[in-house]
Amino acid sequence: MNTDKIYAEHLANEYAPKDDSKVIALRKLDAKAKLPATVFTYTIGILCALIAGVGMCLSMKVIGSGSSVSFVLGVIIGLVGLAGMGINYPVYKKMLAKGKQKYAFEIMELAKEISGE
Repeated sequence: MNTDKIYAEHLANEYAPKDDSKVIALRKLDAKAKLPATVFTYTIGILCALIAGVGMCLSMKVIGSGSSVSFVLGVIIGLVGLAGMGINYPVYKKMLAKGKQKYAFEIMELAKEISGE
């Protein structure tokens, strides 16, 4: 196996002008349909996990005064964070379905063009 030749071809492909083929356009449409749902889900998931963590810290007396009020407040905040994490996936599925529905016609037409070639 000639590794120099493989490396040269790889480098040539990297610097060659890129054409916007139909497959690349199809990938971009697919990403455009899925990206908003993914970004929303990661953002809300991280925020809800942080909220649940603050609640746990309050209830375990890591932060706060250590009183029973802090404990109860920590449990409530923790449950809010857990509830947010629990509804995150169904919201993601609905947002993903809407994104796919929005771009379905364009994606299907482009896929038909590609498979017909």
